[in-house]
Amino acid sequence: MGTSVLTQPFPRVEGRVVCGEVPLEDLATEYGTPLYVYDLGWIRGRVAAFREAFEGAGPLLAYSVKANGNLTLLRELRALGCGADITSGGELYRAVSAGIDGSEIVFAGVGKSEAEIAFALDEGIYAFNVESRSELERIDRVATEKGMTARFGIRVNPNVLASTPHQYTATGHSETKFGVPWEETRALYRWALGRDALDPIGIDVHIGSQIVDTEPYVQALDRVLGVVTELRQEGVPLEYLDIGGGFGISYGHGPALDLESLAAQIVPRVVDAGLRLVLEPGRSLVGEAGAFLTRVQYVKSGGPKTFVIVDGGMSELIRPSHYGGYHAIEPAGPIGDREATTVDVVGPICETGDFLALDRPIPEPREGELLAVRTSGAYGFSMASNYNGRLRPAEVLVDGAEVRLVRRRETYQDLIRGEA
Repeated sequence: MGTSVLTQPFPRVEGRVVCGEVPLEDLATEYGTPLYVYDLGWIRGRVAAFREAFEGAGPLLAYSVKANGNLTLLRELRALGCGADITSGGELYRAVSAGIDGSEIVFAGVGKSEAEIAFALDEGIYAFNVESRSELERIDRVATEKGMTARFGIRVNPNVLASTPHQYTATGHSETKFGVPWEETRALYRWALGRDALDPIGIDVHIGSQIVDTEPYVQALDRVLGVVTELRQEGVPLEYLDIGGGFGISYGHGPALDLESLAAQIVPRVVDAGLRLVLEPGRSLVGEAGAFLTRVQYVKSGGPKTFVIVDGGMSELIRPSHYGGYHAIEPAGPIGDREATTVDVVGPICETGDFLALDRPIPEPREGELLAVRTSGAYGFSMASNYNGRLRPAEVLVDGAEVRLVRRRETYQDLIRGEA
């Protein structure tokens, strides 16, 4: 097929959708469906785009493991120089198992347990991003008991309401569970200065996910930098500023965040403040690099609706049901001159909310045909479940013409493993 410079992942070549140089139909035939497919070449390009845009600040790219924690994918990201942003002990275990050094890991999340804190201290993580006074007191207690020093930054809630696609993905305003209230931040740093087991080296802000406008980032950053100035005057040795993630991508409609424009605003401010920049890209590195493949089982017409029933649903890809997320869907093989028709693409789960698309105009699928659900590399497999006794799908990673099975399909035995 040959190689070419592609401006979008999963192009249609000679009528067939391909990943790298491999037709998706060939992958589905080899590995079955439902199936997740990832384009490593696209991921490399996204990492390079972040590095180029923010190179003036020499950033730590702490990949957000929750977006997609496949072990092989984490190893590839480590090879590209990425660290990790984690939210649990399990994600920490994945990161270190992939060879990511603890000094390149930041630990977020509002509910860190004592065991998770101890694990992170043992692995020598770069910093905890702290979400409450109670959490910082717990970190202090655990670190004291272990005779260690815990590096941390406080996640400030700047009370900035960013425009995101769903209310669940806005995290930087005062009515969410995330971050330390604006007025409490300085007092908490002052308290930490008197604790031998705490080292307040940074400050963190994360305002939401799938943000496509630069202004909320700039607004939040300017508020935080004002606090940085005051804290330094009081002797707090701040070293890094973590602006979080949430960098929006295009799901086939609507804009994506302009990284160059954001960097032009962010980099000079962070450099002037003499801080190390930490970024937490997740979806923006792997989202567009993934496709979810599912095969049509039945086409069912009833009243005003046509239902395309496929073998993958909310147990494999929950974003449409949970967030109202949009994913472009199309036949993976030749379309010919078929006209678009409006259908509901639904899964096999016994829930009315089990759908991949509602009232979607697409070339009318046929029974047995393979569909490609685009932009599924983030929050796809990582949110998959065994609901209804479903087997979680296989995952494959494609690099040009090379294909690697990076997770086997589950078996029925996997469903009951661990049960008495």
